[in-house]
Amino acid sequence: MTATQSSIDLVRAAARAASEKLAQDVIALDVSDHLAITDIFFIASAPTERQVNAIVDGIEEELLKLDLRPVRREGRSEGRWVLLDYADIIVHVQHEEDRVFYALERLWKDCPTVDLQLDAADPSLKSAAAAEPAAESGDDATTAN
Repeated sequence: MTATQSSIDLVRAAARAASEKLAQDVIALDVSDHLAITDIFFIASAPTERQVNAIVDGIEEELLKLDLRPVRREGRSEGRWVLLDYADIIVHVQHEEDRVFYALERLWKDCPTVDLQLDAADPSLKSAAAAEPAAESGDDATTAN
């Protein structure tokens, strides 16, 4: 089983919104073969709690335009790791320190990435996401985007 097209479209909208708010290391993992509760984990990070919250605001505003609200939201007050559960996708926006510590990409390294089709004009998003999994795990993990 692979992620549905509607889940892929949804995560691409979230990725565009996150990148507009300068999210770093943006990646989406197709977890549909491993989890029955969701199709895709979307992961992004930022260097400050304030920016984490700005990214979350941007994602929520963009998905609200599609008449979607999260089923569940956690971690908003701390701004270190915010989780937005949209049922088909789970959005994780983490402070960069927490992202390195929890290493979600390493935990789900056997899941394929989803092509987010982000604009190639912003090389910082693509190159950072491609370099991070290998740098964290010390192996040749799959690249993002």
